[in-house]
Amino acid sequence: MARKASLSGFPEWLPAERAVEQHVLDTLRHVFELHGFANIETRAVETRAQLLRKGEIDKEVYGLSRLAAEDDKNDPNALALHFDLTVPFARYVVENAGHLAFPFRRYQMQKVWRGERPQDGRFREFTQADIDVVGDGALPFSYDVELALTIADALSALPIGDFRLRVNNRKLAEGFYRGLGLDDPDAVLRAIDKLEKIGDDAVAKILIEEVGATAEQAAAALALAKIRTLDTSFIEQVRALGVAHELLDTGLDELAQVIDAASKRAPGKVMADLSIARGLDYYTGTVYETVLVGHESLGSICSGGRYESLASKGKKNYPGVGLSIGVTRLVSRILAEEVVTASRSVPSVAYVTLANEDSWHEAQDVAAQLRERGIACEVAASAEKFGKQIKYADRRGIPFVWFTHADGTHEVKDIRSGEQVPADPATWTPAESDLKIAIS
Repeated sequence: MARKASLSGFPEWLPAERAVEQHVLDTLRHVFELHGFANIETRAVETRAQLLRKGEIDKEVYGLSRLAAEDDKNDPNALALHFDLTVPFARYVVENAGHLAFPFRRYQMQKVWRGERPQDGRFREFTQADIDVVGDGALPFSYDVELALTIADALSALPIGDFRLRVNNRKLAEGFYRGLGLDDPDAVLRAIDKLEKIGDDAVAKILIEEVGATAEQAAAALALAKIRTLDTSFIEQVRALGVAHELLDTGLDELAQVIDAASKRAPGKVMADLSIARGLDYYTGTVYETVLVGHESLGSICSGGRYESLASKGKKNYPGVGLSIGVTRLVSRILAEEVVTASRSVPSVAYVTLANEDSWHEAQDVAAQLRERGIACEVAASAEKFGKQIKYADRRGIPFVWFTHADGTHEVKDIRSGEQVPADPATWTPAESDLKIAIS
């Protein structure tokens, strides 16, 4: 983080830092809407039963109760803060299915809470930005391709430098492991998912001692995980390992569709990386993880995948594909590395001074005319010496100071250059670059 928060894991940004975060959110919002995603917001709380239905993560979930209430951890209707946006979205789809047009495309930007140990890139309260497409009964695979291209567009529009969207397919991996004779592909995937953290030897040991693989099977699984290409040449490399299985063929074909489209529309940004496993069992096909080039130690800044059952109700099933961007993780690195800065910390373009205490209403008239034309401004609170008023505007980071003279004329001063010129509140307009806080 750029600054140490007073309460670990709960970041608070200064105004200029918040402007950078807002720029990131506004950029993502713009790109998502260009791709046709509609915005939704879900409540901050769910029942504990709803949050825990996808796995044992109770240690990470923050329970919610009144201070005077008796906390009953065994009550399934007890409330808790959501730890991601996928579980709330699944409930939202089921409850509103009759009002949604499927396939339903949504984006969602909200705070989430997770009881993790705070460290670089990991927070207890943070903002996520999710996009998903969900279908009613079925969802064409083309959306897996489209999601990769949408995220590539979104991340390319951000001031984050180079990145790699690393893509794999669970069918490819599962088919390969079954073709090797390994009957518990989920256990193999969980081991492979630890590869970057613990290394080849430790993963091989897990595969042999805990999963029951032979040394040859473990070596083959690790060889598959070493394959990385920016084009569809990964197919030949997988075939060269000499493993055959029908599910492997399906996975190779699906991954090839994603990589082939990305190599044409987002060259160099999307990579076939057969080490990507994603430890969550509900992913069933395409899986995505994204790293910043040169900052791989930060971990994935954007991840997700295909799930054949986002939600279900009775005989109704809702498959989907989605990705989630860790906005706070991304912003913390942008600020820490000083990749970009805000041109100023306040939105005000002009500071309207007071010549005397009786001129406050006249100054407000000037401010009203400026605001009517979209120029953010503020009025001095008291008629101090002009030097003090100018210094205050400078401390605030306001670029222009406005003066109203006794004869009714006006002047505006650019305190960055010192230039002072006549101005009319009905027509004066600053340069386009000064109208909004610039991020550069």
